[in-house]
Amino acid sequence: MNMREQIEAAAARYPDQRSAIMPALLIAQKEHGHLPGPVLEEVSDILGVERVWVYELATFYTLFHTEPVGLFHLQLCDNLSCMLRRSEDLLRHLETVLGIEKGGTTPDGLFTLSTVECLGACEMAPVMQVGDDYHGDLDIARIDALLDRLRAAAGQATGAELAAAAPPGE
Repeated sequence: MNMREQIEAAAARYPDQRSAIMPALLIAQKEHGHLPGPVLEEVSDILGVERVWVYELATFYTLFHTEPVGLFHLQLCDNLSCMLRRSEDLLRHLETVLGIEKGGTTPDGLFTLSTVECLGACEMAPVMQVGDDYHGDLDIARIDALLDRLRAAAGQATGAELAAAAPPGE
């Protein structure tokens, strides 16, 4: 099923097409890797909703990316519970070992590093989301082990997946 068909099938479950914007954005992002303007416009056209409604959701929620991200998007929580458990130290460590600053992507396209306001997992603080997975009770040793596992997983990724994850111009 192509993206249009998937979005139409998802939208059929909702009485109001506006309610289908979030599932449609998830489908589009899975297809394209991120949500540039033309993709947002396509989602709007498929659903028959105002473009601003689609844009509002795509730019509000941290699960949507309007710019390309690495194969592994590291989203470190920096809210109070995580901050009290030293997430700032983990951020500095990640920036050092990855050689990028918050908001950046490694030159090989493997990692994008972001902070997010809250992941809603305070019991696991400090916590980081990678893709759909949460990793909690983090310390530097656990971060390093996680990065090693992700690098190993990337070694098994196809060339097309790595090329799609590489930042533009790399």
